[in-house]
Amino acid sequence: MNLSREFVKLLFQKRTYVGWAGLLAIPFLMVLALYLSSSKPAPGEGPPFFQSIANNGIFVPLAAIAALSFFLLPLVAAMAGAFPIAGEAELGTMKTWLSRPVSRVSVLLSKWGVAIVYVAIGMALVTVGGLIAGGLVFGLHPLTTLSGTTVSIAHGLWLILLANLLVLVAMTCIISLAVLISTFTNSSLTAAIGALVVFIVLTILNGFSYFDFMKPYTFTSHGEAFLNLFRDPVYWHPIRNALINYAETIVVLVVAAWLVFRRKDILT
Repeated sequence: MNLSREFVKLLFQKRTYVGWAGLLAIPFLMVLALYLSSSKPAPGEGPPFFQSIANNGIFVPLAAIAALSFFLLPLVAAMAGAFPIAGEAELGTMKTWLSRPVSRVSVLLSKWGVAIVYVAIGMALVTVGGLIAGGLVFGLHPLTTLSGTTVSIAHGLWLILLANLLVLVAMTCIISLAVLISTFTNSSLTAAIGALVVFIVLTILNGFSYFDFMKPYTFTSHGEAFLNLFRDPVYWHPIRNALINYAETIVVLVVAAWLVFRRKDILT
């Protein structure tokens, strides 16, 4: 019940549609850029799968998600996780929530859940928009895997769905981090920037071999795990490791957020 109420509230906020519109614009801009380009992108240019779009529109949603996962998607996830608690606390509406006979864990989980739904819808728009734009301009054909084999369009769409779900779980880590930070502050901007800064710092550190000891413990080290779905056979080991890491990160962050939120003085 709390989750449905939160979702309805989400639909009446202008920022909701601004975020979705920004995400939806990316695949269309990618297709437009390639359509107007006089030459095809060179191998290794742009995000993964980008160079394959001109031959097969089914790669548009994959290239779009890969490009978005470096910054814009984490930014949207951080904002989605920061506002439900810190934003309402700074607006004073959180007092109304907690004056009702509802548990704080219910409030926390409903706001965490609607943030995940928000990001999931945004990613779905990217995928559907990418398939429409790519299909109209370049056509949809059997998908060629990173191993060089070819799978049917239906199988390719299934792999795209799995890739989106894996990236969504990764974004849930950022949402959970933003929720945790939002329990310490009444500023949604502070919580969102804090979560994004942590994501960027961990991503940079993962790029240096000196910090390899951190990789098993940081969710940012598995950012390209979804690419293993497009190998033949699928490389399940790194995907399993990524999911375990994501699950552990989410549980720790959400439990920590609950421990802080249940003692937070909001009514004064």
